[in-house]
Amino acid sequence: MDSAPARHTGQGGTGPAGGSTGTTGTSTAPAGTGTTSLRRSVTAIHPPRGPKADQARPAARPHRVRRRDGVAALLGADALAVVVTTAAVPGLEPALWAAAPLALLLAGLHAQAGLYRPRLAPSALLELPALAGRAAVLWCGAAAVTAAVAPHTPLSWGVLLSAVVLQVALACAGRGFVNQVRRRTRARRPASALVVGPGAGASAVAAALHGRPEYGLRPVGLADPAVRSSGADAAAGVPVLATHEDIRRAVIQNSVRHAVFTRPPEADERTASLVRLFHDHGCRLWLADPAGTAKVTGMRVAEPADQLWGYAVQPLLPRPARPLERYAKRAIDSLLASLALLAAAPVMGACALVVRLSDGPGVIFRQERVGLYGRPFTLLKFRTLRADAHESATRWTVAGDCRMSPVGSFLRKSSLDELPQLWNVVRGDMSLVGPRPERPFFVAKFSSVHPGYEARHRMPVGITGLAQINGLRGDTSIEDRARFDNHYIDTWSLWQDLWILARTAASFFRFRLGGS
Repeated sequence: MDSAPARHTGQGGTGPAGGSTGTTGTSTAPAGTGTTSLRRSVTAIHPPRGPKADQARPAARPHRVRRRDGVAALLGADALAVVVTTAAVPGLEPALWAAAPLALLLAGLHAQAGLYRPRLAPSALLELPALAGRAAVLWCGAAAVTAAVAPHTPLSWGVLLSAVVLQVALACAGRGFVNQVRRRTRARRPASALVVGPGAGASAVAAALHGRPEYGLRPVGLADPAVRSSGADAAAGVPVLATHEDIRRAVIQNSVRHAVFTRPPEADERTASLVRLFHDHGCRLWLADPAGTAKVTGMRVAEPADQLWGYAVQPLLPRPARPLERYAKRAIDSLLASLALLAAAPVMGACALVVRLSDGPGVIFRQERVGLYGRPFTLLKFRTLRADAHESATRWTVAGDCRMSPVGSFLRKSSLDELPQLWNVVRGDMSLVGPRPERPFFVAKFSSVHPGYEARHRMPVGITGLAQINGLRGDTSIEDRARFDNHYIDTWSLWQDLWILARTAASFFRFRLGGS
């Protein structure tokens, strides 16, 4: 399940995702665009330091970014508007007890309308129609509930109209105050941003961000994977970054928290690969379309549209992290792995006895593997090689290996050698479902050859996975495995985990019944 042929390691002839190997392009420095060069100093992009090139580089752990978008303040303004309206409008005394539930309901209505989504240029007056519509729905619902609970004190139409008008006015005033405070805070403490896109359009957007500090974004570089080399030409006064590695380094060194795309990420596979990089580092993604014609199909685009100094701009909203489901995944892993250890104890004991009698002492094989966020851990398996054989950390073990004993060959074909990894799951080193872990040497090798391989470490590694149930185990393509693993991570759900476990169990029983 863990090995693959050496012939796949050189496929594709490309470097890491977003690299410039074999690409063509021109400098993105604009000619005659009318934009002024940025005069603000930019943190230099230094060459990598640390581990040697042939060692595995741990994947960067996603940051828990502290957003300064005033969502809590907007919630407070909306809740205060409901409470003040309920207390101030004569005739609303029957609904005074429900002020807190009404505030929660209004927050849900506003969230459904996107009124808490990030904005570069928020305006309470532009939100007025949405605020008025939700206020009318809220108070009409309150009137219906009041009529059902207390029919002797119904709310009149005049009271309802006064409540809607007062609440909309208070909500607009509160939101306007919050937006003004946010603009001033952003201007004083702008967040670092990368502008992603080719040519003059990206330079114009970067110049607009620099010239208008109230948007709160300070451009520190232009990411253009189409150019031939990084930093050769400076566009709009900031360095041009071409390779995936330079962009990743810039994100880390400059604490980049925003990435502004000037065309849809799906327009080019090299810019599409950057979406995962930015998302993994906690960056917020925006689409600023200088031409006004961009359409996005692969990501959700928030409505209504925002603007950045006249350029249409919208936040790109990837799939949420769903932390509660991830905690549930860990709880399910621990429970199922513990039960499986108890149920499989007789089988594991028999396997250990057979290995000991057939191949000598040393039943359990231990090997360093790379897990979540690039952290190493010790993986446990039943030994499948003869006692006098040594499994190297830099050598493949493939089907038909002469060092493998008949017992070891059976254990590997049946995947019974993987059973001790249930203890890795209980310990938290692994999950039941996830990308298969690999040795550090091959992680470094594949990361430099196959785009997206390093991104597999965004999720806990697993005993089985989407690649394995599709037959990608043993002597199969590393590039295909990485593609399946990243697809699993991008579309992850608890139901998908249960489906993969069911498929794995079905394939195991088919093997047992077929005797193959």
